[in-house]
Amino acid sequence: MKEKHDMNIYPILRSAHSGWRYLVLILLVLAVIQALAGWLGKKPYTEGNRKLNVFTLIFVHVQILFGLILYFISPLVEAGIRYWKMEHIGMMILAAILVTVGNARSKRIEDGTAKHRTIALYFGLALIVIVAAIIAMVKADPARTFWGVS
Repeated sequence: MKEKHDMNIYPILRSAHSGWRYLVLILLVLAVIQALAGWLGKKPYTEGNRKLNVFTLIFVHVQILFGLILYFISPLVEAGIRYWKMEHIGMMILAAILVTVGNARSKRIEDGTAKHRTIALYFGLALIVIVAAIIAMVKADPARTFWGVS
């Protein structure tokens, strides 16, 4: 009975996880651009900056939650497909850690330029890891596309 329940929720979670990535990517790109502009332009760190960074953090964490649930119910992981068992989850957890640490470190910094630099570096690295993981996914499963909902 449990397996049937898992398989009913699997396509829903897979679609949610796949679609949610666009929101994560958009927020990460916006946060990185905003942080770079603030860092290089020596702009003050505003409440708007803080809110964008927190929303990005929340969306990344929701995406990780979807992914972790999928990890435990996915037939791809059960089938032992290495990319899904090791590389995808490892890279995505690393990206979430980078976003979390970057956000936490930026809170402890007083100087606005340094806050922007911290966000730009940590969120930028997370964005690179996520894009690399998506590219690796397409290589591991050519039926998937970078922008296609899978």
